[in-house]
Amino acid sequence: MRLLLVEDDNHVAAALSAVLARHGFTVTHARSGAEALQALVPEGDGFGVVLLDLGLPDQDGYEVCGKIRKRTSTPVIMVTARADVRSRIHGLNLGADDYVVKPYDTGELLARIHAVSRRTVPDDAAGSGEDALHLGSVRIELPTRQVSVDGSVVQLTRKEFDLLALLAQRPGVVFRREQIISEVWRTSWEGTGRTLEVHVASLRSKLRMPALIETVRGVGYRLVAPTV
Repeated sequence: MRLLLVEDDNHVAAALSAVLARHGFTVTHARSGAEALQALVPEGDGFGVVLLDLGLPDQDGYEVCGKIRKRTSTPVIMVTARADVRSRIHGLNLGADDYVVKPYDTGELLARIHAVSRRTVPDDAAGSGEDALHLGSVRIELPTRQVSVDGSVVQLTRKEFDLLALLAQRPGVVFRREQIISEVWRTSWEGTGRTLEVHVASLRSKLRMPALIETVRGVGYRLVAPTV
């Protein structure tokens, strides 16, 4: 797997790159936000995961994460000394797939890298036997992870697509918040609840269908299939 390591400390980067190489990763080292974004042109350049340090010399790491998420669905793991819950939530809201606090155990980091890379293609989509889901004017192409409304492609982040695909497979069925968080984010961490709300709001806005995803107060969400 190709991995993009965004780290301004050359000594830290060299040590980590050596460990990752021993475990079969091909590492590209970017020392700044600008270098990282350049490496991700066009469309991720085949990277399986981005390890993103937040303390960069030219840009705030959160800002870099937001820019990465706008141009590619490549999984992003934030690596930082900022351990407070607010920082974690902020990073996840910006589209990070995981958040590792320094100092960390190398084995745990490797496990998290493999975990987010496995989640790149949802298991449901891979094994459903269906190539596309149709919901009125909305078309969800599972193999290509592309969504269109009335034939016009709508750019979604990886998590937005995963969330929409999950709800769309059983229109009208109420998914509990805990279930959605477990299946889309693969975690039971309570702080992810706010991230779920943000992603639902973003989907409603991008698809220009506020009524498509209905909030079931105190329970969760369900997709209301549009009438043709």
